[in-house]
Amino acid sequence: MRNYVLVILRGMGQVMFQNNALSGLLFLAGIFYNSWLLALAVVLGTVISTATAQLLKYSQSEIDDGIYGFNGALVGVAIWFFFGFSIITTAVLIAGAALSTLLMYGMKKFVPPFTAPFVLVTWLMILLLLFVLQVPLVAPPISESNSFDLLSTLSKGFSQVWFQDNIVTGIFFLLALAVNSRTSAIYALYGSALGALIAMLLSQPISMINAGLFGYNAVLCAIALGDKKLSSFLWATLAIALSVILNLGIGSLGFITLTSAFVLATWVVLYIQRLFPKAQ
Repeated sequence: MRNYVLVILRGMGQVMFQNNALSGLLFLAGIFYNSWLLALAVVLGTVISTATAQLLKYSQSEIDDGIYGFNGALVGVAIWFFFGFSIITTAVLIAGAALSTLLMYGMKKFVPPFTAPFVLVTWLMILLLLFVLQVPLVAPPISESNSFDLLSTLSKGFSQVWFQDNIVTGIFFLLALAVNSRTSAIYALYGSALGALIAMLLSQPISMINAGLFGYNAVLCAIALGDKKLSSFLWATLAIALSVILNLGIGSLGFITLTSAFVLATWVVLYIQRLFPKAQ
């Protein structure tokens, strides 16, 4: 039982690339601080996606490292964030979390999946809930603001990875990174700050910047590509800039961006690195 709990917590930690149960516990604590219901959604999504991998006898070492947990965790929190708790949304959450595991297994044979299974499954489930099951969106609107708030911007750049519009939750997430990797924590702060700065230079609404909506994809890009080499810093910076542009582009097409901007920006940078291996 203890080992299974650790696996579930590692699955949560892997949302931000931390193969660490304590990191996962701090992520969960931060979400619980803001919403016990969404914390429950995270647990349910992680358990279902991990159990699916076990039933299908996928690699035990990957299961133990939480590789099949994090997309399910995000699917879980996304479904209840956008549509609230009900029997229908719970059934969709369970189906979506299981499907994310199947996609994760298939995609990793061709590309680093990152959170792409979560994005694709959640888009599909949103369409199902809105247009087939006719469940209305219940996600709260962004708080209006006219002045820049540095603490809110930086902290919510972390918290919005998990759909949490809460400064304290973001601080929990920063601690979750720091207990496992100070490099990840520093790069995440850099990503949140630079993403917001680029959004400001592109004259985006202050309310969206303060809410961390231009930071969370940038945070994930920075963690995914950043390490102690100068070249990694430059690649991470490129990915952060691309994520902001993609965030705007995908949103303009009518999609809920989720973490698609992070996935696409990171794939582009990894492809460029393959073309120019000496630049790494």
